[in-house]
This record gives sequence, structure tokens and C-alpha cells, in this order.
Amino acid sequence: MAKENGVSLSVIKRLPKYYRYLESINDRGIVRVSSKELSEITGLTASQIRQDLNHYGCFGQQGYGYNVKELMDELSKIIGVDKQYNMVLIGYGNIGHALYQYKTFRDLGYTFTAVFDKETSNKEIEVKDIDELSDYLKNNKVDIGIIATPKEASQDVCDVLCDGEVMGIWNFSPVDLKTKNGVVLENVHLDESLFTLTYFINSPEDFNY
Repeated sequence: MAKENGVSLSVIKRLPKYYRYLESINDRGIVRVSSKELSEITGLTASQIRQDLNHYGCFGQQGYGYNVKELMDELSKIIGVDKQYNMVLIGYGNIGHALYQYKTFRDLGYTFTAVFDKETSNKEIEVKDIDELSDYLKNNKVDIGIIATPKEASQDVCDVLCDGEVMGIWNFSPVDLKTKNGVVLENVHLDESLFTLTYFINSPEDFNY
């Protein structure tokens, strides 16, 4: 599978959407699907879908379309959901609690191996003291660190995770963080998503129905 250099972020962000819809199609027992049919399901143009997938190789056949299971398998490798990931969660407030309780992560192979917080008296699960994070990372393989702390603590936590050789950080703290040591970062700001919604409520002519 040859990947074209310089794939844009917008293309990368559409890949999970394709995977999700293909998974739904596969669950219904559909064996093949055309780019036109994918277009009707996803709301993207057939041309856009073909262009996006062509960045990573030629998956479809003219006159046949895409084999759903084969395309799912290829996308799972591209996205990385064909692997297992160990994750630690730092911050067990409202957002942290919701993330930990989301069962689908575990179903997809994303496993919480430990939870850290300043408050450790939680009765539901074992919550480790945040001061133990550095030692834990030295003694355990962790792929992903999830930050759900107040913004005042988030950069310090990020630095500890980077020094602990995690591969990636998923940040829910309301501030853009800086990583080091080649650690990749995805900032998730819920308020920005909400602001986007209210923009379209007030400017519906800009919304792509």
C-alpha cells in the first residue's frame, strides 16, 4: 500500500468517517459498494471519495466499486485501528469520567491501563495519585496519554507524558499544548465544536445539508 506524500489534514480527518460508514454497511451484510453509494451515505461527492482513497492506493475496480470488507481492512491499517493501544487517563472529573466509561474504546482495542488524578478517593475505580504518573510510565508500556485536567495543570502533565515516551496525547484540556520528543498531539476543544454549531444556527445558508 503506497501512500502519497503530503496528504492533507482534511483528507486524514475524513478517513475515520469512511471507516465508520463501511463498518455499518458491512454489518448489514453488503459485500460491495460504489463511490456513488458512499457519496449518498456520507454526504461527500463520489469524486472526493475516490480522490481521498487514491492517496493510499487503488482499492476499487471500475464497474464493480469497492469490496466493503477489503476496504475496511485497508482503512483499519491506515488509521491504525488494527492494533491494540494502552492508554492512561489523567484527570477523572466530568470529562475524564465520561471518556473512561465509553465502552466502545475498549471494544476497538483501546485499553485504559491506569487513571490518575489529584483526588484519589474515588470508589468506582482505582485512581492513582497524579504524582505517581512519571514512575508508572517508566515501568509500563503506554501508547496514548489522555489529558482531562484543568488547563493550569495540563502542560506539566503533557511534559511528563512526553518524557515517559508515550506515542501520542489526546488533549481535552481547554488549551493548546506543546509536545516534544516526537510525541504526536490531538487537541479536542468541545467549546469550538459547540461554537461551530451555533455559527450554523445563526448562518444556516452556510451549512452543507
